[in-house]
Amino acid sequence: MFLAVDIGNTQTTLGLIADNETLLRQWRMATLRTDTADSLHARLYGYFHMLGYKLQDINDIAIAGVVPTLTQSWIRLAKEISGTTPLVIDASRDCGIEVALPDPSQAGADRIANAVAAKARYGAPVIVVDFGTATNIDVVDAHGRFRGGVIMPGLQLSAAALFERAAKLSNVPLIAPAHALGNSTETAVQSGIVIGAAVQAEGMVRRIQAELCAEWSQTHDGATMPRCTIVGTGGLSSVVAEATDIFDVIDPDITIRGIRQIWLHRAEKRANRI
Repeated sequence: MFLAVDIGNTQTTLGLIADNETLLRQWRMATLRTDTADSLHARLYGYFHMLGYKLQDINDIAIAGVVPTLTQSWIRLAKEISGTTPLVIDASRDCGIEVALPDPSQAGADRIANAVAAKARYGAPVIVVDFGTATNIDVVDAHGRFRGGVIMPGLQLSAAALFERAAKLSNVPLIAPAHALGNSTETAVQSGIVIGAAVQAEGMVRRIQAELCAEWSQTHDGATMPRCTIVGTGGLSSVVAEATDIFDVIDPDITIRGIRQIWLHRAEKRANRI
């Protein structure tokens, strides 16, 4: 079996994939910056035992991380479990997609994984809106190149800042209200955060699409760019999707799939060198 590890700032997402590429299980655990390889081993053992799997069944591991200290702990754990050095995704190395940025090393590993999986599953051009601690918009242009995108505060981060700074506002559940016009403090906050995030995503995606279309038209004698697929992912994507019709699909597994595809690409390159 293959274990994909996506280390986010707030949550770490794990995906267990069988040899036939079936996603057996995906789950999330809190990202704790104090975790060591030993503490991660204990937590992972507990998850696997609960699900009826064994750590010894893992053959290979790949990691996409935005928390460097934790990435090192996961590397040590991976070596203990599988006996091999895990793949740590790095946009400055070949990930199976052209990274059309001035400095590819600045692209987050999770964003590259999103781009790789989205291009493979939905074609190009494609835009992924990933609702995590930050809301990332990852763009693959019509030529199949990762072009960068947008990074902005996520829903939970915005909500936490609001609740901390506004003494009269209490914590409210992050759900999409029925109307943009809130008629209570709770629905007003929900509108501002959830519908606000939806409107923000709509506006940013439309501006990005317009820029991509203008580029395409200039280089293709005024031709119209192929239709761009809009994909939502991340822990709160299904919540935001209730407040907008901008998404063609909600794909909660796209980052895990991208990590797996990058590992397969690198493994194929290694095999061809033998």
